Amino acid sequence: MLKAKLGIAPIAWWNDDLPELSDDVSLEECLAQASEAGFSGMETGRRFPMDMAVLGPILDRYRISVCGGWFSGELLDGDIEREKDRIAEQMAFFKAAGAPCIVYGETARSVQGKREVPLAQKPVISEAEMAAYGRKMSDFADWCAAQGMPISYHHHMAAVVETESELDLFMKHSSVPLLFDAGHMAFAGGDNLRVIDNHHTRISHVHTKDIRKNVINTLDRSSESFLDAVVKGAFTVPGDGDLDFHAIVSALAGHGYEGWFVIEAEQDPKPNPPKEMAITGHKTLMDVMAQAHYEVIG
Repeated sequence: MLKAKLGIAPIAWWNDDLPELSDDVSLEECLAQASEAGFSGMETGRRFPMDMAVLGPILDRYRISVCGGWFSGELLDGDIEREKDRIAEQMAFFKAAGAPCIVYGETARSVQGKREVPLAQKPVISEAEMAAYGRKMSDFADWCAAQGMPISYHHHMAAVVETESELDLFMKHSSVPLLFDAGHMAFAGGDNLRVIDNHHTRISHVHTKDIRKNVINTLDRSSESFLDAVVKGAFTVPGDGDLDFHAIVSALAGHGYEGWFVIEAEQDPKPNPPKEMAITGHKTLMDVMAQAHYEVIG
């Protein structure tokens, strides 16, 4: 059987971009709830100490490992040597934590963190620019892998690689491992199953983010931002939204994907209690994993 591990991101408990969408819970309470829900991994967030001498005993207490974490990359407009310096501390920490990868998110020119900038004003570049960017990203990814900590590239709403066609171009002009995010691709109007078919050989990490179509379909992208969409409830956990995770997980299984499936569902914790959402997401994933013949380990 294929092997899978289930993780979750702390963004359901506290949001790094929208502090108002945060539960007043400690890191330990967050880890305890994730563990009780059945998860064996958690991606990092702003309440994580970046020191395994401090964090390690806490993770051990709740039987949780570091299964990834975001790095705000700026390589689109920057240079590789600067990015090496910027990622060095996180790389050392992730290596000490035994993490599978660093999640690379391109933030140069992105409007994902700017609530005043509508989705329609996301950055768009030419194929020639994408080719140059892809070469830089490939060189940087190769260097990271050689240091013992690979990156996985996160296509993202409101960023330079958002849509399916932009992802296709980026993959054509790079050799970077891919973080496949079902929620972001669906939000961008892409076909998740086609993306898996086209790029399965490069998928190294998976975010099982679900969407609420009624929220996304009624957004005014000419005036509303990505963060507006988050506040309105565009995202949720598998089993509480509209995506077919049986089909998505089965497609990944059909191409032999093994590794982490991480729930990353930022939403308001008050109407969406994080522990309850974690339990719902875990149950849904366990059901579809069994149907797709995955053995969940951890």
